[in-house]
Amino acid sequence: MQANAHRRSADGAVSGIAIASLSHGQMAVLSDYRSEILALADRQSRTDETFHRLKNFGAIQYTYCLWGLVPGSLGDETSPFNECSHAYLSAARELLAHMRRTSADKQPVEDLISRIDADMVRKQASFVQCQYSAESFNTAGLIYPAWTDVPSHLPSLGAFAGLAAALTAGSLALGGTTRRKPGNENG
Repeated sequence: MQANAHRRSADGAVSGIAIASLSHGQMAVLSDYRSEILALADRQSRTDETFHRLKNFGAIQYTYCLWGLVPGSLGDETSPFNECSHAYLSAARELLAHMRRTSADKQPVEDLISRIDADMVRKQASFVQCQYSAESFNTAGLIYPAWTDVPSHLPSLGAFAGLAAALTAGSLALGGTTRRKPGNENG
């Protein structure tokens, strides 16, 4: 049985760059390092098409996944945002691996990889599996959240309901602060 949260934008053969997926434990560790991976990528003096495609794919997936802000996106495999979380974090790991192979200044890359590896061991990250952890991705096939599953996933529904309530309250507060002009008593 396949989770509804795991959906792709296109089926069939794709010609992009293959990206291996991560376990949920690995995702949790990599989410802590994603900004450092991207900062290191921004400092690279030597880049190529693969580098740019991996970085772009990760950025698009991160946006589709609403910047990782929806509760349960990382650890809850029933979350409508879980697969896109797998995708953007897998892309970050693949980008780091690509920098390991191509970087002109390998020491910062190796240092970051060592820190990530140490955290993975310390947190026993490889043991926290999702039944879809073996699923691979490809830069030619984007992963969209399963929007139709949001109403049945309480953490996601709660997040969106809270956002709607905050926007409504803000709108009402702004509407209540508008004042009438003096001399215009009729409205």
